[in-house]
Amino acid sequence: MNQNKTRTTTRWTVSETARMALITGLYVVITVFLSVISFGAIQIRLSEMFNYLSLYNKRYIIAVTLGVAIANMASPLGIIDVVVGSVSTFIVLVVNYYVTRNLKNMKHKMIVTAILFAFSMFTVAGQLTILYDAPFFLNWVVIGAGELASMTVGGIIIHWASKKIDFTK
Repeated sequence: MNQNKTRTTTRWTVSETARMALITGLYVVITVFLSVISFGAIQIRLSEMFNYLSLYNKRYIIAVTLGVAIANMASPLGIIDVVVGSVSTFIVLVVNYYVTRNLKNMKHKMIVTAILFAFSMFTVAGQLTILYDAPFFLNWVVIGAGELASMTVGGIIIHWASKKIDFTK
C-alpha cells in the first residue's frame, strides 16, 4: 500500500469564511425580522432564498444550516425546531446538491430546489402534529405552499443578484 498518499483538505480562506458568516447572519436577521410570517402553521420565510446559494457553491450548505439553527432559536416551538429544522435543512441541502449537480441550466436547478424544499416541509408539519395535534396533511400542504412561494420569490431575487454578484466564490 502506498504510504505517500496525498490528502486533499478543504480550507476556507478568511474571505470565504466571512461570506459564509454574512449569509448565516442575513438568514437569521431576515427570519427574525419577519418572524410573524417565518414561524407557525402558515410560513413564508423569505430567508429561504439563501438555499439557492448551495447551487453556486456547496460551502453555503453550512452557512444556511447554521442560519436556520440560530434563527430557529426564536421559534415558538423551541429547541425541537432548532434541532429538527437545522438537521432537515442540512439533509435537504446535501440531497439537493447531489440531485442538481449534473443539471446545466441554473433555472432548472432552481426549480428542482424549490420543489424539493416545498416537499421537505413534512418535517415542519410533523412537528406541529406532534406538539399541537395539528392535522398533518393540511399543514404539509399549507406550509409546503408557503415554502414554494418563498422559494419562488427568493429564486427571482437570487437569480437577479447572481447577475451582479459571483456566488461561486
